[in-house]
Amino acid sequence: MLNSVRSKQVIIIATMLVLVGFLFTREVKGLVKPKDKAKEMPSQASNSVSSFSIDEVSATGKNLISSSTAKEIAVLESAFKSASESDKIMEAKQLAQKWDDVEQAIPSAMYLELVANSEPVLSNWLAAGNRFLKAFETTQDSLVQPVMLQKANASFTKAMALDSNSTDAKTGLGITIVNGMGAPMSGIAMLLDVVSKEPKNLKANMNLGIFAIKSGQFDKAITRFNDIISHIKATPDAYFYLATAYESLGKNTQAIDAYLNSKKLAANPTLSNFIDKKVAELKNKR
Repeated sequence: MLNSVRSKQVIIIATMLVLVGFLFTREVKGLVKPKDKAKEMPSQASNSVSSFSIDEVSATGKNLISSSTAKEIAVLESAFKSASESDKIMEAKQLAQKWDDVEQAIPSAMYLELVANSEPVLSNWLAAGNRFLKAFETTQDSLVQPVMLQKANASFTKAMALDSNSTDAKTGLGITIVNGMGAPMSGIAMLLDVVSKEPKNLKANMNLGIFAIKSGQFDKAITRFNDIISHIKATPDAYFYLATAYESLGKNTQAIDAYLNSKKLAANPTLSNFIDKKVAELKNKR
């Protein structure tokens, strides 16, 4: 019986990994069991940060966007390379924004890192860290992914060094630790500390809920996501995670309601198609 329940939970979580990337334009991390996570990225915490050149990630990024946009970026890159040292920061900021506008987080993050190294203030390291974290969450490249996580961790560490009271820095650092850059419980402790100071911190609360699902603590996840929806912000992904937790416990009626609320808020055709099938499947089980 226990093996049957465990198998069901693993199947549900595996399905989430495949589908949520379509639903919310990013693959949600943290829904893989810790032992599986270790297999995916066995040496993140111990290895030094690998390096990709901006030219390399730019070339890859240009293959993923329209040719006209790629030409616009090439012009900006030429201006960046020929700019004086005093003007390079401004040019780098423009390139970071341009890459972000076309949902290419990796080159965007690399330029923000340049900005932060040139102007090492809290806001710049937070911007770089958040963009590297976004790159980690969205990339499907198993070689690039751990590098993005390491760079996010390094950026948030530098942010914390500048302001140890920054809840944004602590939240980001905690997320990177739980995802493989240290002892997971120390990262969770950071997120809990943030929530104790800022009960309505959406990012910290969302990640605590995700990590509750990851560890199979579905009751805790349900409590967390219900609290987010009721007291912080009712988002489509919060409802979707709530539905996943309910489904994992066999609470199909509640799962259906949460899935439908996610569908309503997201207004995403891919999400709608998945939820319609999921709801039909769950209704047959009632």
